[in-house]
Amino acid sequence: MRAHVQEIVFDCADPAALVRFWAGLLGGDPVDRSGDWSYVDPPEFVRLAFQRVPEGKSVKNRVHLDLKVADPDRAATEAGPAGAVRVGGLVRDEQGSFQVMRDPEGNEFCFVTG
Repeated sequence: MRAHVQEIVFDCADPAALVRFWAGLLGGDPVDRSGDWSYVDPPEFVRLAFQRVPEGKSVKNRVHLDLKVADPDRAATEAGPAGAVRVGGLVRDEQGSFQVMRDPEGNEFCFVTG
């Protein structure tokens, strides 16, 4: 048996707000299925869904998204007004560069090159 990824689901406090943040980064139209569940179908990517949970985020994500961009520093600056926060500085190595970020609810992701 081989499975296929249908969607990636984020636990969160405010699905409607978080789906709009991610739709702004990746494209696609945010959909609020209910007050507890929203999703977006970004172009050329799997659906991202957001479900309301009662508990807050308390530790680092065990899985995160790496978003390929031309310039991680510029992408981080442009994502700031939407609620993204830089974590540390830009890292460069022989493979490229990356900037660790957090979305408005603290979920980590990276802007990467290479």
